[in-house]
Order: sequence, then structure tokens, then C-alpha cells
Amino acid sequence: MNKRDLLGMGDLEPAEVTRLIQAAERYKRNRGAKSNELSNKTIALIFEKPSTRTRVSFEVAIREMGGESLFLSSQELQLARGETIADTARTLSRYVHGLVARVRSHDSLVELARYSSVPVINALSPLEHPCQTLADLLTIWEKKKRLQGVKVAWVGDGNNVCNSLALGCTMVGADISLAIPKGYEPPREILEKAQAYASKSGSKITLTSNPEQAVADADVVYTDVFVSMGQESEREKRMKDFDGFQVTGELMKLAKPNAIFMHCLPAHRGEEVTEEVIDGPQSVVFDQAENRLHAQKAVLAFFVG
Repeated sequence: MNKRDLLGMGDLEPAEVTRLIQAAERYKRNRGAKSNELSNKTIALIFEKPSTRTRVSFEVAIREMGGESLFLSSQELQLARGETIADTARTLSRYVHGLVARVRSHDSLVELARYSSVPVINALSPLEHPCQTLADLLTIWEKKKRLQGVKVAWVGDGNNVCNSLALGCTMVGADISLAIPKGYEPPREILEKAQAYASKSGSKITLTSNPEQAVADADVVYTDVFVSMGQESEREKRMKDFDGFQVTGELMKLAKPNAIFMHCLPAHRGEEVTEEVIDGPQSVVFDQAENRLHAQKAVLAFFVG
């Protein structure tokens, strides 16, 4: 059987997304039960960027599934001294049963997968963050008891989290409205893929530069930092361009009364969201963070187990 990789949401069929959400829910419900899906298997975690939730959730998931994790900072590998990604992939494939990679370049991830003979899982790239989206969809499912017809409003940067969320929502029939400043929209190919999924699932995707329009009657309001890792030099310009896109209590009032607030974390309170919102009763950000663990288990079992 040929190995499969999870480089983006498009590597899954819509039915498989639903299957993974259901599996993650079972893992959460039965966390105390003994698991051996990864027994006698070692997963390498290759991280070029710092991480809290992604690294810890993967390491705990692997351990609780009976496997072993091997954390490899890019500075600890010969990659730092010029060894090619292809040679690194071929070598590590002889040692481990799967590669989880958090990378600075999506092209590096694609090359890693091309030369690896074991599954490669995207733990964050500049283009997509599929593991985050699976945890987000699990969170929405838990809080709203459905995905079909739920309206998700994204307010902020058209970044990797936004890209995967747009694809994931349209795959499972959730509507998504993107409020993004001009010049920061998701790549055209992402929007075209999402529109194709929406046509099949019966959902809708809309793009606007008006946060109020996007949030109106939303079931879910979601934002992320305006300045991501590696964009520090753009901070002054970005903060000016994103003026008016902060999620405030007033903006949340335009959503449904029982709307939830989501953020993938880490958050910059006072920038993309106010304290009253992220620390308020509508916020589910720590449920979201916990669900990374359960979604990662579902991914590991599906691709490596």
C-alpha cells in the first residue's frame, strides 16, 4: 500500500475529514483507555519554528498511543550544515515510521514528502495548518452539534490557518465568511479549491474587507495574530493595515447571541482581540487547544498507525 501524506486539507477526501473528527471525538472520550496504535513505532518531529501546542500535543499523543517521539530541531540536523532535504528524508525514512514537520517553507515540506518513504504530516507551513483545522472542526462540532450550515466568520489575515480553515469548512458543509484587508487575501488557488468544495457540499464562502459584514449572524468568530512568526519586520505596516479588524465585544454583538470565539493561539491581547472577548464567556480557545491532542491522535492513527 502506498504511503499517504498530510501536507494540506486537500490530501483528505471530505468523508475522511468527517471520519477524522469522529475518531478525535472518540479519543477524547476514551482518553484514559490503553492505546497501542503506535506500538513499536517511532515518529520524528522536525521543527524549524518554535512551538508550544503543536509540539506538546504531538509528543503526548504519540506517547499515549504507545509510540515513541524523537524531537529534532532543524539546528540539530545536518540540514543546518547544508545537507539536502532529499538526503535527510531518505535517511530518516530508514529509521522512523513517520515524519511530523513544522517548516518555514511549504516547498520544503513538499520535497520532504517526495523523498520520504514514510508518511509526512504538516505540523504547520506558511501555506497550510491542517492539524489545526481538524481540531477546530472538532471544537465547532462539540459546541454546535453540527457542521453543516454553521456560519464561521474569519477576521484578520489570510494566513495558513485561514487557508486550511476555508478548505475544511467548505469540505464539511459549513459556511465561511472571510473578512480580510485588501492585499492579505488567501492565494487564489486556495479560494478556488474552497469554492469547488462549497459547490459540492452546499456551503458558501464569501470574501470581504468588512468585518461587520462577515460577523453578522455568525455562529463562530475566529481570528489569529496580525503578525506571524517571521513577519516581525512587517509589524508597523501590518498593524496599520489591520486597523479596524480587531475582534471586540461590539463586533461579537453582531454575531448570534450564542456565538463562540476561537483563536488558534498564541494570542496578542489588545491587538487582534480584546481581553474581554478572549477571556470572556464566549471564548473556547482552551477547548480548541486541548482538541489539538485528540485531533493529532486521529491523524497519527490514520496516516501512521
